Amino acid sequence: MDKLVFRPYKRPNALYRLICFPWAGSNCSFFARWGEIFSSTIEVSVIRLPGRECHAKEPFAKDMTEVINKITSVLLKELQEKPFAFFGHSFGSYVSYALAVHLKEEYGLEPVHLFLSGAYGPQSEYFSLLSKSHEIEDSRILEYLDVLGGVPPEFLQNEQITRHLILTLKQDQKILQTYPFHDIRRKYFTCDVTCFNASDETKQGSEAWLAVTSGDTASYNLPGSHFYLLEPSNETFLIEHITKCIENSDILK
Repeated sequence: MDKLVFRPYKRPNALYRLICFPWAGSNCSFFARWGEIFSSTIEVSVIRLPGRECHAKEPFAKDMTEVINKITSVLLKELQEKPFAFFGHSFGSYVSYALAVHLKEEYGLEPVHLFLSGAYGPQSEYFSLLSKSHEIEDSRILEYLDVLGGVPPEFLQNEQITRHLILTLKQDQKILQTYPFHDIRRKYFTCDVTCFNASDETKQGSEAWLAVTSGDTASYNLPGSHFYLLEPSNETFLIEHITKCIENSDILK
């Protein structure tokens, strides 16, 4: 596979593909484990954008169009071969949505299920802050990350790591400003959509995402803060629920 897509556990006989999209500033390590945990019917891949990990020396993507085109060029053939689902957390949710729109517009392809996690609605206060985080002072970003969690404490004590983390985070957030998320496509998809939210976060506005499809929708509030999925019990719930949804999906729809 191209280094844009990481697939640590290849399952050529799997019936479905699950493509995971990490949160802003992160790498693919969390979702990479899912490749082993999920049942043998599902092959897991993780999107790994330029500017980090094995292509850290490559320039960051300049906008969402570049991100979408890069992913499409690598995955299109495979997505045409087997049913697939998307799971994104926070920034990753927005990338997965934008990619889903592109695949529908250009190739008539849809995921069998779109899982959006920690995805604030485009009209929410949270989304406004998220899309402007590249304008915030570095020290405040570090304080915010410390409160949110999602980054090992020892990383925040390492100047070199934090410098690259902040740079990556800001570049990812800039991408959000290059896509018209305020213009959500109502009833655009026919696939099922599920939103997962953290119970500690109020007024996420995530119900807006449920309007993008004429398929079945569901929303779950799981205990914790923005990075609720790092809690083992929540991760177990996600894996079991995602598996059930994918394996029960109507691939003929």
